[in-house]
Amino acid sequence: MSAVPDAPIVLIEPVEGAGDRLGAAWDDLAAAAAEPNAFAERWFVMAGVRHLCPPAFRRLIEVWEGDRLTGLLPVVIDPRYGRLPLRHVVNWLHHHSFLGTPLVRAGRERAFWAAVLAVLDDARWAGGLLHINGLVEDGPVHRGLATAAATLGRRCDTVHRVVRAQLDAGLDPEAYLETHVRKKKRKELKRLAARLAEQGTLTTRRLADAGEVSDWCDDFLALEASGWKGRAGSALGSTPETAGFFCEMLAGAWSAGRLEMLRMDLDGRPIAMLVNFLTAPGSFSFKIAFDEDHARFSPGVLIQIENLRLLDRADIAWMDSCAAENHPMIDSLWGGRRTIVRVTVPLGGLRGRVTFALARGLEDGWAWARRRLGR
Repeated sequence: MSAVPDAPIVLIEPVEGAGDRLGAAWDDLAAAAAEPNAFAERWFVMAGVRHLCPPAFRRLIEVWEGDRLTGLLPVVIDPRYGRLPLRHVVNWLHHHSFLGTPLVRAGRERAFWAAVLAVLDDARWAGGLLHINGLVEDGPVHRGLATAAATLGRRCDTVHRVVRAQLDAGLDPEAYLETHVRKKKRKELKRLAARLAEQGTLTTRRLADAGEVSDWCDDFLALEASGWKGRAGSALGSTPETAGFFCEMLAGAWSAGRLEMLRMDLDGRPIAMLVNFLTAPGSFSFKIAFDEDHARFSPGVLIQIENLRLLDRADIAWMDSCAAENHPMIDSLWGGRRTIVRVTVPLGGLRGRVTFALARGLEDGWAWARRRLGR
């Protein structure tokens, strides 16, 4: 007979200091999660807490079953729901978090969300809604939330949806390229690679030494800042806070065995760099930078062709591009698609029902008006 899990215990504590306090329990949860999410792992979250966001009402909801951590959900209070002044709970993300799926132990998805909803129902500070950004549509965590809400007689409405590129395993790199990229484009990419190689000594390599992490971090920041993001002030190196976050996060990802970095050098200087997180059975393409002085050779595309070597790994089944919807470059190379949704669930009591009805009624009205104006 399998052991019956202990009744869930829910703790709500400040996110600050949670990395040291939870330590190995957080890492164990990440390894056993129903859905991998690099952006919810300890090294990523805590680097963001330390560098990117000023202290605020930011809490970590922890669900425990005995001495085993079942799930973690960082939350904040948002005073506005879109255009409406409706106070509600939302999962905490920052500008560089590209997926909001919380870490939940496989098989405990419904139990986790049931415990979260129960504690938020009783929390006066929570307002009337739970709003979760960045869930994989119909993934086990999304389904667990929908099931927990339905058990309580509540809706779990999808209020926003985007579709982005995904790299799916099943073919070797050469076969994948032939299957998903037109022959004419493949020929053009080979020509560009040959032309680029004529400009000097061209090398492509992967980060393999802990002693190089800091130097590769600095090289990436400099390369990104040399382009349009630097001119716009949106590069990671544009502020001490984002630069500090990036370098601390990379060091943490390397220590956790999650970091992969690729670079393409011309005469010893980087002209394209790529940062990935490997979270078997999945992975995430986090950031890319390239030298705009060599843009005519498409170094950003060429390093993505090299990135297809990921398909040779038996432990990785997919890579999330983390790119914008309809991204012209990555959508033309990767044939898979991943749907990411934002959902809203009412909390308990009259306040929750009224707040949810008001929010969803106005959202539906705005959607109707946009359709009418579009026609």
